[in-house]
Amino acid sequence: MKENRSYKSKISFLELTRNLFILSLFFIGCLSQAQVSSSIDTTQIRVGEEIIYSIQVEADSTALVLFPEGQSFNPLEVIESYDIDTTRLQDKIRLIKKYGLTQFDSGSYTLPSQRIVINNKPFNTDSVNIEVANVIVDTTKQKMFHIKPAFEVEEPGFDFEKLLYWILPILVIIGVVAFLLFRRRKKKREESAQQLPPYEEAIEALKELDHSHYLENDNSKRYYSSLTEILKRYIGREVDDTALESTSNELIERLILHKDAGNFDFDGETINKIDKILKRADLIKFAKMKEQEGQAKVDRTVVEDIINETKEIIPEPTEEELLQNKLYLEKLRKKQLRKKRIKIALGAVATVIVAAVVFGSIKGFDELKDKTLGNEMRSLSEGRWIKSEYGSPLIIVETPKVLVRTVDSLVPKSVAIKRKSLFTYGHINDPLYIRVSSVKFSQEQKLELESSLDMSLALLEKAGAKNLLVKRDDFETESGIKGIKAYGDFQVQVSEKKVLKKKSSYELLLFAQENGLQEVLVVYQDDGRFAEAIKDRIINSIELEITQEKKKKNEQ
Repeated sequence: MKENRSYKSKISFLELTRNLFILSLFFIGCLSQAQVSSSIDTTQIRVGEEIIYSIQVEADSTALVLFPEGQSFNPLEVIESYDIDTTRLQDKIRLIKKYGLTQFDSGSYTLPSQRIVINNKPFNTDSVNIEVANVIVDTTKQKMFHIKPAFEVEEPGFDFEKLLYWILPILVIIGVVAFLLFRRRKKKREESAQQLPPYEEAIEALKELDHSHYLENDNSKRYYSSLTEILKRYIGREVDDTALESTSNELIERLILHKDAGNFDFDGETINKIDKILKRADLIKFAKMKEQEGQAKVDRTVVEDIINETKEIIPEPTEEELLQNKLYLEKLRKKQLRKKRIKIALGAVATVIVAAVVFGSIKGFDELKDKTLGNEMRSLSEGRWIKSEYGSPLIIVETPKVLVRTVDSLVPKSVAIKRKSLFTYGHINDPLYIRVSSVKFSQEQKLELESSLDMSLALLEKAGAKNLLVKRDDFETESGIKGIKAYGDFQVQVSEKKVLKKKSSYELLLFAQENGLQEVLVVYQDDGRFAEAIKDRIINSIELEITQEKKKKNEQ
């Protein structure tokens, strides 16, 4: 009986052990599986605001994790996909991937479930509801303003450092080339100045040949090449200037011609010696013939004898020849000096051109043109502007130059004018013409801006505006004074037969206050760069004095 109980106890213990082992394997398997979770910082946003959507993954350090990309977040839009934040946890890693999402239309949206793949096994996150609300604007509290006019931002200052990066290497290269050329020419001049007379040069060359080791090194070819060159150079300088370029036969033929012509009293034996040495040298140099022992030294002595004999038969130059040679040398010196000056001038021009091209490529060729030739419109645009008051009632306007009071001879004398003020800058055919006038009539009359504008345009045509193109529009200053505007273009007539081909643009503003007219006219030749900006700055700066009549109307 006791044995039976003992047996049952063992069986129970084994079953318990097996169950615990299986349960531990189950927990280990659960712990080894990857864990995926998602979160969102808010579910309610306004149009265009960013939502931060985060996906967190805990997996084995060797696991391959793929996060969602592309259009899987529709109907929300991905405005930024942030880098993955990685944290190590012993044998695991924690990956956090964040997305910046938004929606530009109001309404209720559902962020769909996102799929994450870990070691080819898919995991899905939960979907999220998002509320997108409109941005509420209270127009009763928000003050409204006129649209601000566009203005040009000033260009940054000239970048000399960037220009130096381009110019310095070019100037260094030009300087090095110029230095090498100068040094080469100087060396040639020094060599020419230090050159010995023909006879002394030949004797010195023979002495240098004696100290060479060509014969000791069995280099007969080099020895005879130097020997014949010394002989030919001497003959070339004293007898025939083509000696160095001539073959042996050609040189002998020319020496015979000189002898027959009586130019030089050559001995037939001397010519024969020259012929033998030149032919022997040709055989050694080109046919690789071996000279007899001691023959080279004999030929060296013969060459010296030939040089001495030739020196004796060469006549001394006459005074006329010396004078001609002197004149020739002076002419040659002037020619070389002229060539040198031309090369210096061409080098300077090339340097200027290279510098201009580099400057133009960096800053633009329009900038280069303005800096070198000048630009009146640019000077006006970038110069100091003046804000002044003109006429009565006052017209306040900002201009690049102060307007000068002038007399208007175009207004008909029949018009009853109590007071008139006219201020101008330039002329109608200039690149920029500004006209500011204020007229007060002596008799009370109802002023119609349309008819007054027609009269102003007629006076403009009388001043020389031809083929006038007119566009009309209403205009209102920032202080609330209403007026009328005419703008367009025309051609300027400068004489009875001449009309400028280039059109001028204009803008004319007209206001009526206290039985009077106030007028601002800007005429400009559009250069596509500065003129339009100058005109806009003048027009946008206009301020008018509010008269008593206008104040009463505003109070009523």
